[in-house]
Amino acid sequence: MKDDLVHELRRPHPLRRYWLLFAQTVTIALAAWFVVAAMRPEWLERTPDSVAVGTPGNPVPMLQAPPRAAGGSFRNAAAKAMPAVVNIYTSKASRQSHPLLKDPFFRRFFGDRAPPDEQLASLGSGVIVSSDGYILTNFHVIDGADAIEVGLADGRKAAARLVGTDPETDLAVIRVSERNLPVMVLGDPGQARVGDVVLAIGNPFGVGQTVTLGIISALGRNNLHINHFENFIQTDAAINFGNSGGALVDTEGNLLGINAAIYSQTGGSVGIGFAIPVSTAKTVLDSIVKHGSVVRGWIGIESQDITPELADSFGLAKRSGAIIAGVVRGGPADRAGILPGDILVAVAGEQVADTSEMLNLIAQLEPGAKTKMTILRQRREATVDVTVGRRPRQAP
Repeated sequence: MKDDLVHELRRPHPLRRYWLLFAQTVTIALAAWFVVAAMRPEWLERTPDSVAVGTPGNPVPMLQAPPRAAGGSFRNAAAKAMPAVVNIYTSKASRQSHPLLKDPFFRRFFGDRAPPDEQLASLGSGVIVSSDGYILTNFHVIDGADAIEVGLADGRKAAARLVGTDPETDLAVIRVSERNLPVMVLGDPGQARVGDVVLAIGNPFGVGQTVTLGIISALGRNNLHINHFENFIQTDAAINFGNSGGALVDTEGNLLGINAAIYSQTGGSVGIGFAIPVSTAKTVLDSIVKHGSVVRGWIGIESQDITPELADSFGLAKRSGAIIAGVVRGGPADRAGILPGDILVAVAGEQVADTSEMLNLIAQLEPGAKTKMTILRQRREATVDVTVGRRPRQAP
């Protein structure tokens, strides 16, 4: 009796046997999954769903991938910015109409046909920056145009009139009278940094609106001898013929600059493009709308950068500033007592690093205002009061 009881107690319970079998099965399955995940992860990928594509009566089975999330995409930025980028068409008559075109007999056979060189051609892009119809573009896009037409992203076309130009920054403002216009949101180029992702939007080679991707390669590029006033954003986003006047936007779709130029030996993009910061473009726009042209300060001097050789010859401890090479007789600087050979080191309390910065600082001054400027003469600093003049309009 006692032996039977001991034997019964040692016999495994049926539920326990099932639990052990289940645990062993799960353990083996998990081990197999880990091995496959480590050695052959592609075996675990989900097979795309199969859908029927074709006519209702004769569907063709095809494989369709599942919907993808928008992570890592700039589709939202592009969708926000693209409607406000326009294509600009211009006509530039290079010759007068032939007298025969006015002859009734001639027109009876050939009709009212414009000469081929007077037809509208796609030459660049533009950016709508105001619901009032103001559009920013490059001066070289509309330079010499007899007629300007704008192609909107939604397919509409509208005649545009020239509001004003600024050849010294290669900017121009045109305007259309259309309503319900999409408007580009202005960004802050002062917050931009080298390495930031940017998109360039325009109409390269007339193929249609195109978006290219790149990064900001450099900031504050100058001394490129492209414009009189230079403060370019450099980017490697592809910019080609027809992109001029288009938008350089950040990853939120906000406008950072107006695409203006490329460095190229072939005419195509080699990854070095330049955009005018929107801060400069806004200043130009506001001045043109207010005054009809850009009003800049001027003091009537010619200057040059301080080279190491000049610094040694002048005995300068620092190499910042601009050497006054010439003074316009009777100009603001001449009346204030500034002489050739002086070194301009500060304008209205702002330190002058080089000639380019000096030009920008003086250009920002209000004509007619009296401004303090610091000069270095014979190694001694002196402060002079200069009554700022208005910069004469420069030839393109």
